[in-house]
Amino acid sequence: MSRNFKAILLSLFVLSLSGCATQLSKKDYTDLRTEAPRSILVVPAVNRSVEVTAPDYFLSTISRPLAERGYYVFPVHLVKRMMEDDGLNDADMVHAGDPQRLGKMFGSDAVMYITIERWDAQYIVFSTTVTVEMKYVLKSTASGQTLWSNSQKLVYQPQNNNSGGGLAGLIAQAVVAAVAKAAPNYVPLAQQANMQAVSTKGQGLPAGPYIDLYQKDQADF
Repeated sequence: MSRNFKAILLSLFVLSLSGCATQLSKKDYTDLRTEAPRSILVVPAVNRSVEVTAPDYFLSTISRPLAERGYYVFPVHLVKRMMEDDGLNDADMVHAGDPQRLGKMFGSDAVMYITIERWDAQYIVFSTTVTVEMKYVLKSTASGQTLWSNSQKLVYQPQNNNSGGGLAGLIAQAVVAAVAKAAPNYVPLAQQANMQAVSTKGQGLPAGPYIDLYQKDQADF
């Protein structure tokens, strides 16, 4: 993990839909454990945000969290290219389609469908707030049924360490906020959101077959 990534995580102001402020009920994992998928195919995300580049950036952030939960993840960029070659280049159409067809095409046990609800930066006075929000749905390629779903929202506000006051301090704050607005770094925020979405106890995914916790985490999932 890079030093810059660690610094960003340390300064995160997090608003999580699965946060500790509201205790959520443990999800029902019966169908997921019954089918016990070993491999996950991640299809291109549906983009509901105002940022047209969001799906491409997001795609680079999802494989690692799923792999660290113990699942084999098909190479996301190769999958995207193969689907485009097969005429499946519309994310909305893919999401509305049959997961069983995708299972036959790629040989995967499950398909992960992700919708990007927010991927934006808002400038308010002397502060910029960067927000990412996603919805996740995992469907079986055997039955076509939903095995798991979750959502995650994270908000980042750059820390202002300026100790000066007066006009100079206000100008410094405005410059920091303007830079964050002009070039917000969504990727580390999306990485953290994905990690929380799939690993939070009682809400995320149970351990897959490629880590030692497999079938040993029933108390948490």
